[in-house]
Amino acid sequence: MDAAPPSVSRSGASASTQDAGASHKDMANAIRALAMDAVQKANSGHPGMPMGMADVATVLFTRFLKFDPKRPDWPDRDRFVLSAGHGSMLLYALLHLTGYEDMTLEQLKNFRQLGSRTAGHPEYGHATGIETTTGPLGQGLGNAVGMALAERLLNARFGDHAVDHHTYTIVGDGCLMEGLSHEAISLAGHLRLGKLIVLFDDNQISIDGATSLTCGDDQIARFEACGWATRSVDGHDPEAVAAAIAAARNSDRPSLIACRTVIGFGAPSKAGTAKAHGAPLGEDEIAGAREKLGWPHPPFEIPEPVRSAWAAAGARGAEVADAWQARLSGLAAEVRDEFERRMRGDLPTGWREALAAMKQAALEEAPKIATRVSSQRVLDTLAEAIPELIGGSADLTGSNNTKAASQAVISAADFSGGYLHYGVREHAMAAAMNGLALHGGVIPYGGTFLVFADYCRPSIRLSALMGQRVIYVMTHDSIGLGEDGPTHQPVEHLAALRAIPNLLVFRPADTIETAECWELALDSRAAPSVLVLSRQGLPSLRQDASENLSAQGGYILAPAENERQVTLIASGSEVAIALEARAQLGAQGISAAVVSMPCWELFQAQTPHYRDEVLGPGTPRIAIEAGLRQGWDAWLQPDGGFIGMTGFGASAPAKDLYPHFGITAEAVVEAVKARL
Repeated sequence: MDAAPPSVSRSGASASTQDAGASHKDMANAIRALAMDAVQKANSGHPGMPMGMADVATVLFTRFLKFDPKRPDWPDRDRFVLSAGHGSMLLYALLHLTGYEDMTLEQLKNFRQLGSRTAGHPEYGHATGIETTTGPLGQGLGNAVGMALAERLLNARFGDHAVDHHTYTIVGDGCLMEGLSHEAISLAGHLRLGKLIVLFDDNQISIDGATSLTCGDDQIARFEACGWATRSVDGHDPEAVAAAIAAARNSDRPSLIACRTVIGFGAPSKAGTAKAHGAPLGEDEIAGAREKLGWPHPPFEIPEPVRSAWAAAGARGAEVADAWQARLSGLAAEVRDEFERRMRGDLPTGWREALAAMKQAALEEAPKIATRVSSQRVLDTLAEAIPELIGGSADLTGSNNTKAASQAVISAADFSGGYLHYGVREHAMAAAMNGLALHGGVIPYGGTFLVFADYCRPSIRLSALMGQRVIYVMTHDSIGLGEDGPTHQPVEHLAALRAIPNLLVFRPADTIETAECWELALDSRAAPSVLVLSRQGLPSLRQDASENLSAQGGYILAPAENERQVTLIASGSEVAIALEARAQLGAQGISAAVVSMPCWELFQAQTPHYRDEVLGPGTPRIAIEAGLRQGWDAWLQPDGGFIGMTGFGASAPAKDLYPHFGITAEAVVEAVKARL
């Protein structure tokens, strides 16, 4: 069903290009010229990769890529990811030349300038046609795996008439050196994502010089070992590139096309050297390149025949998009409506009511269970109510409690399920979840231990930067995990995650708060979430679930019985300790309020008046959390106290570790009395 756009030959130039009188060489040189001119004007950037990959990109965009600049968010478009994001001028030049309206010539002239759409590395949301934020090497490859997976998942649900497209990504030597790449290609090969095509810019140059300084990997053998189809071509031979892409499109496995290129192609003295990688070529070198390439035109000037040929390449997808729209319109109304709802990212009706019923049952049962188990109970409800939820875990399903009872397992043979075993690939899981979210139509969540958030962190940061609804389930959240010891006991991780802008970090205290935090994560369409959950059982604390109190970030769980003398603030498993300390203080005539603070970020977003009401100005404040103090002083007054960790944990049962490290109700009481 994924047909080539009209008037396009699989092995030759499009008819529109020929009719316009512009050769492949002219069209590729337009990319090269715009790249070297923009980098030179900015006095900053990476001209070498766009100049080297211009031939490959020209073949892809004029002969194969299914896209429509007038409908940039068309759901069944091919996805193009520039994983080698430092070569951003390649993408910007392509978007400008093919007719994306917001990528004007002025934007190219303002490359890397404040407020421009043309940031140093492509940034999702800055301009249409930028499918993801890239630059940290290897991330785009991981995103592309997620996008290709999303295509298969949606195809299994809605069929070829609605979903049938490819994902292409350009990667460089650096992308393939990053460890993330191995996790990603291993996962893609295992799932046999046949609509994923990787174009490797095999220029054998890195910043330090020739890649032979640091890397002797046989990338073809490496990809083949992971189950990929592979080909090697001359990246400056358009017919060879076209033949390789055509073959890859017909493969039932993901494909690597290693394109041997010359970095800075056309530059008279810097081509093929590291000097072309990350700095302007210089006026003299650019003049020499113009002469060598046969491009006599002034900076930023594209002759009309070339501009027309590129415009024709951009326009050729309109007919395919129209045909897709007609097919979609022909589907049964309920199928079409469901597809469009999912692609909009709207949640289905009825899920809040299902969650409310689950919370009411939890109130009646009042279970003493770990919040990871609470989370699984929530997921058992949500997975049935929200079919687009796609869960997974990095080989910790039974520990993370991330698989709902109704979820079938996704496999290369069957993409109709809702749960993916990612294997011990935390980084690829996180990067792929970004790709799943960016593609649209699915809502990804994935689990691992909180201590391994460090393995996911670069991707979590990009989730936040791009504002994607990705949900990270991080269990075993403190010394409360016990005997596995300090290698697995997170102490600094809460502070580290809270330091990331636009990331919601939830640490619920019981089943009701866990359900509330899941609800908030699903409602958060412009920010990712981390649910931080306990291994050890926790008592039920909430007596009412009629209002989502966690939505305020922090709230008074237990008010002072008389005039408030002290405020105890805690999150997660330590809220129960705070309540016990409140009771002990009350027995000594000291009136304390307990504040549960499951989400700092949401609490910070409340009005100053609300925050003051909760925190009790003028009263001493004591925070209790089984992590480091870092960050807590924002909520404590100058003489505020902290009961928590000051270093790494130890291997022992949890019941012994809390007293050993002084995280007890008695320690809280002493800290309060010392301040009264």
